Formats: sequence, C-alpha cells, structure tokens
Amino acid sequence: MKKLKGLALFLSLLILVVTISGCTQNKGIENELKVEDSSLEDSVEIRDEGDFPVVVEDTFGNVETIEQEPMKIISLAPSNTEVLFELGLGDRVMGVTSYCDYPEEAKTKEVIGDFSGNNLERIIELNPDLVLVYGSGDEDENRIMRDAGIKVLGFMSESLSEIVDDIKTIGKATGKEKEAEELVSRIVAKKDSIVELVKGENEVRVFYEIWHDPLMGAGKGSFMDELITLAGGTNIADDADGAYPQYDLEQLIERDPEIYLSAHDMEDKTVESIKERPGYSVMTAIINNRVHLFYNDEADIVSRPGPRISEALEIVAKAIHPQLFE
Repeated sequence: MKKLKGLALFLSLLILVVTISGCTQNKGIENELKVEDSSLEDSVEIRDEGDFPVVVEDTFGNVETIEQEPMKIISLAPSNTEVLFELGLGDRVMGVTSYCDYPEEAKTKEVIGDFSGNNLERIIELNPDLVLVYGSGDEDENRIMRDAGIKVLGFMSESLSEIVDDIKTIGKATGKEKEAEELVSRIVAKKDSIVELVKGENEVRVFYEIWHDPLMGAGKGSFMDELITLAGGTNIADDADGAYPQYDLEQLIERDPEIYLSAHDMEDKTVESIKERPGYSVMTAIINNRVHLFYNDEADIVSRPGPRISEALEIVAKAIHPQLFE
C-alpha cells in the first residue's frame, strides 16, 4: 500500500507540472506577501450574513452566480475540504475524496472520489448546491454538473498568496466572509512570526526530493520552493526547468545540498536508505547527517497547500533551522 501511495503522489505531481505557475522567491516573495498582507482587510468586503446572491470567480476564471447560501457542499480536494471545515462548514459537507483525511470529522463523510476518479452519478444524485473541484476539474464532468444546476468552482493554490485568495473566494461563495478574513489573519500572523524568527540566519542550501526514480526535486513555482525560501533556505533546484524537474545525480552532487528533505512516501524510504544511495556519501547533507523525512501528518501538511500553510512553514523552518525552535 505504501508503494501505491508513493506512486499516486508521483503521478499527481506530474499532473501539477502542467498547470502550476511560478512563484517569486526570497526577498521578492517576502515583499509581495507583505503587500498582500497589508491589504487583506481592505480587499475583503464583509457582507451581512445571508446576503445572496453573490458572483464569484475561481482560480481558472470560471464565474458562478450563487443565488442562495449553499447548504449542501461536496469537496473533491483535501485542501478545499480543510478550508470548509476551518470556516465552520463541516456540517454542510456531504461528500469528499478518499484523500480528505483532515480534520478527523472529514473521514466520516461519504467518499465519492479517489485517485481513479469521481463518482459523478452519485454527485448528481446528492444534488449539492456547490462542488469544489481539484484544479480546473474535468471539463465534461463540470459541464454535466452545471447542466444539473450545480455550482462548480475549481482551486489549486501553489503559493501563500493564492491560498489566501482561495480562502476568501470560498468564504464569499459560502456566506462565510468574516470567518475567512479571520482565518487569513491567523495564517498571515503565524507566517510573519516565522519569517521574523529566521531573519538574519545564514541561508543554507536545501534540496527537496519529490520522487527518487527518476530523481525529481521541487523547483521554482512549486509549493515547497516558497516554503524553503520563507523558512530561510536556498532551494538548489530553483533554477531548474519547471516546478517539478528531474534532477540528475551529477547536478545534485555539484550543487551539494546542506539539507536534504523528503516525505516518507514509501515504506522502504528511510534516512539510512537515502544515505546509502550510490554517490550520495560525498554530499554535505549526508556527511553532517542533515537528511530529514516528513512522516504521517507532517508529510500531509507540507504537501497540501491549504489553511495549514503556516504550520507547513513552521515544519520546514524547524528542519532547516532546528536551533531556533529548541
């Protein structure tokens, strides 16, 4: 099962390569986020509760007019599910995917989607007011749902600013704008505190392994690239081709990461197994025992661009600058 889970992660990431746009990094990212942070209150217009209809636009330019407050919602992505629960909408969630495992209550919801696809027939039967799909969703499925009178919105955040925007949009679509503003404020406050904590620390060279065979890293434009940068690291793959590029051994050795990060996505992947890979012994991260695997909940948090983004940043910062958290 672990190997299947690892393969699923690998295939999912290949899909992401096609759609993810680049992020700015280091000072550029911090400056952009400071501008975003300072305008949060001004950019969120709080409406009276129950003030519908509303017009909302998702990440992919799809515009929906939502006539009434949605009381039945289906989420087809773990990150969207987390947002719904954080906004206090858990009791309205009537369907999720098999990957929607947080919070615990999400596991009690009916599973109508998994890696193999979504149960469109069941979705139509449940007749939800709103469906939140992963990315742009499937064009044919979206059309069928909309023809059935179901509102469909798609989200795929790959940066903190995009996560903030998506939370505000979901808040507007569900009548939870005040709750969305409060959630965003908490996220930004924690992000700011971590960025301030690592400020002034020496930047260290970091490599994040997405997959091992072939070796793939987190490049510029990936969720992890931004986390590494905000956490006070330098992503050695930030100039590679694409957000999730293949990375050969010679290039890895030449860039010589001081910290090697990855998720525990396969049962036989361990710190020791990584250290024992051919050619790895000469790298600084191996010599100084700075290989760090994210297990279980941590692995989900650092790979899921949702409302726990600031927790993900803290986890990565602890791996890069552990002395600051002792």
